[in-house]
Amino acid sequence: MSTTPLRPAMVPVSRRMRAYFAPLDRNSGTPAMFDPSKHAAGFQLDAPPAPWVDLGWVENVQRSNLTTGTPLTAGPRGVAVGQFRGPLQARVEFEFREWGKLQMALANGSEQMNVLASDPNADAQASGGNAVAAIAVLGGSTASEIVLGMGAVDSFNAGDLVAVDVDYQQQTGYVGNGISAAYVNDPVDVNRDANYVRRVTFNVGRVAQKTATSLVLAQALLGGAPVTGSGAQKVLGFVDREMGGFFQDWSGMLVAEEDSGGRIYFYYPHLSPVSAASEEAKVEIAGGITALALKASFLAMGHRDENDGQMVICYRSYFPATMAGVY
Repeated sequence: MSTTPLRPAMVPVSRRMRAYFAPLDRNSGTPAMFDPSKHAAGFQLDAPPAPWVDLGWVENVQRSNLTTGTPLTAGPRGVAVGQFRGPLQARVEFEFREWGKLQMALANGSEQMNVLASDPNADAQASGGNAVAAIAVLGGSTASEIVLGMGAVDSFNAGDLVAVDVDYQQQTGYVGNGISAAYVNDPVDVNRDANYVRRVTFNVGRVAQKTATSLVLAQALLGGAPVTGSGAQKVLGFVDREMGGFFQDWSGMLVAEEDSGGRIYFYYPHLSPVSAASEEAKVEIAGGITALALKASFLAMGHRDENDGQMVICYRSYFPATMAGVY
């Protein structure tokens, strides 16, 4: 009888993959960092550390490394004696099973717009007509509580969506508090609309309850606390458009949660959509009932690793289950 001990389980088992995204600093190109030496043990899937945002379960994940190796040959017969890598290129595709503002923005790839409550007498517009005037946000507001003052809160009810950001004041470049939501080349392009920043901002929340002077949000605003000069407007929904000149740029991570065995992280420092076109997939539930999933496809951009200067596009981290074999 063999006395060789049984080999500990080394097979990660996971039923689904979960997606997390964090904003990339558009001005500096700095990605949101996932440091496996610090984050892995404390990365709670239901309460990820800032700035990571939980976007729910994803399906049909396909990771494609399109980088090729080119042989280096020598001698009269051209024998391969080494190789070097060609241009780095990789893609990742999956389907969001949940719909929300950020999921729609990432799947579509271009500007993602808030449908602001509009003036009943305004001309109809495909992405929303002339909006009802914003209400000034007062000092003392936080990312979770928006102070409007006595009486002003009456314009909102529990359950409403609210966009909180500054007036558009003819500025050019990236706009959006905390997260770049669009790029303006010329004020004429956006019709000098005072509400344009709030039309595109990611600083949107759901009103959970009201106090006498403030709105308490169900989730903290993604872009952070309102800055001086911000206004609040009611949002009815979200609309994206096929094509457009703006590209979303985010850091992304896919996590294979351990049902049995270890956990795996796929960290992409910089993801940019390969196109600006919406696409949906039908997912059959039962008896002819189907759900619509958002298809997303990204180009993985390069990142210089600080430890050795190598240019990389994705980090795959594996954390073995307790007592699992190392190799």
